Amino acid sequence: MFWTESAKMVISFASSVIRATYEAATLTNASSLATEVVSLSEYFAPAESATLSVIRPMTLHPPIPEPNGPDNPGATRDHESSIILVVDDSPVDRRVAGRMIEKRGNWRVEYACDGEEALEVIGRLRPAAVVTDLQMPRIDGLELVTRVRAEYPKIPVIIMTGQGSEKIAVAALKAGAASYVTKQTLAADLASAVEQVLAASQTDDCQTKALQSLKAQTTHFEIDNDPTVVSPLIALLQHDIVSLGICDATAVTRVGIALEETLLNAIYHGNLGVSSELKCVNEHAFYAQVTERRQQAPYRDRRVRITARLKPHRATFVVSDGGDGFDISSLPDPTDPSFFDRPSGRGILLMRAFMDEVGYNARGNRVILVKKKESPPDPSEAE
Repeated sequence: MFWTESAKMVISFASSVIRATYEAATLTNASSLATEVVSLSEYFAPAESATLSVIRPMTLHPPIPEPNGPDNPGATRDHESSIILVVDDSPVDRRVAGRMIEKRGNWRVEYACDGEEALEVIGRLRPAAVVTDLQMPRIDGLELVTRVRAEYPKIPVIIMTGQGSEKIAVAALKAGAASYVTKQTLAADLASAVEQVLAASQTDDCQTKALQSLKAQTTHFEIDNDPTVVSPLIALLQHDIVSLGICDATAVTRVGIALEETLLNAIYHGNLGVSSELKCVNEHAFYAQVTERRQQAPYRDRRVRITARLKPHRATFVVSDGGDGFDISSLPDPTDPSFFDRPSGRGILLMRAFMDEVGYNARGNRVILVKKKESPPDPSEAE
């Protein structure tokens, strides 16, 4: 009886903390402390129905209108002082890419003319991310991706691909690149890609060490159509993936990006039914329709359901939306060069490049992604 009453007191206190924290975060629009409530009802006898709850703090970012959307310029979050290395043998292209990155965020940009110089700069400055062209003298972009993957696994690499280099880009993604941007869409997509990769690459080493005893886990989530929930949810999953030893720092970044593409696709295109072609034509109109439909029936009542099954040898993610689905037979080969510039091409390509298995149900509103445990790269193989 004593434990039951104590549990009720803890639950009451926890509820007030959660409520006060949420209200403070809403009023100040500042970084807030979220709470993860873990049920420990098994500690009580069946007759004692009270449930003790434990509050585990987790730092969340401030609410933003839409991730990487037109109403959210300069959303650099925790990366304001990060160094971004831009690598291109063309001085003009180098500076153009650098200015696009600096304009979007408060990042400091450094430059290198090819892969050889880039490796020297990386060894000296340890940038937060590398943005590189593919076709360069001495060490090209593909070899640079391979070397960075082996020697600096915590530094993500974004590749810039031009006309005629699509096959090399696919090889670079398979070799370890964290993302890609076509040079035709550089102005619209480069800074967003940098922000996405930096967010996905953040891991809390202390929390990871605390979770080393985790052996297996199945987690179920149900979220509404708020895209700002996606990044914190993925961060939770990334911690557990690393703790189980399924992925190293580079691979967990890639898994995070694949999951983000999947979840945002489920929200925007699945539940809300907003066309990817609209974003390509008019990004402001795209997000305006997203905001509008989040308030309209039947879209507002649809949910995204996520099941994560984690074991030491593999991670399986099942993502379902409440939309009408699509004809999966209409999906073209994402590695086809003509697919690179299509509005829906980038997300599908990243999902298939970063996960070992990607499959859909017959209706097309549920996707299964599998990431198998991989052996760490041998640095000697990159020499």
